[in-house]
Amino acid sequence: MKAYKKKIVVEVRCPLKESEMVATAHGRIRAEAGDYILTDSKTGDTWPIKPDIFSETYEVVEKGK
Repeated sequence: MKAYKKKIVVEVRCPLKESEMVATAHGRIRAEAGDYILTDSKTGDTWPIKPDIFSETYEVVEKGK
């Protein structure tokens, strides 16, 4: 079986300058400096993601201000 990740739109806060705790659906998780913080536009769920995984998994469609 093969599958692909469904397309969802996420807000991206990138990259962190220092580590911080992020409240996720699974509890608080430490995000390290350089990580991106993603927020699902539909559900509001938030999670950190490493830069290499972000670049492999997501494509930027709109640059922030």
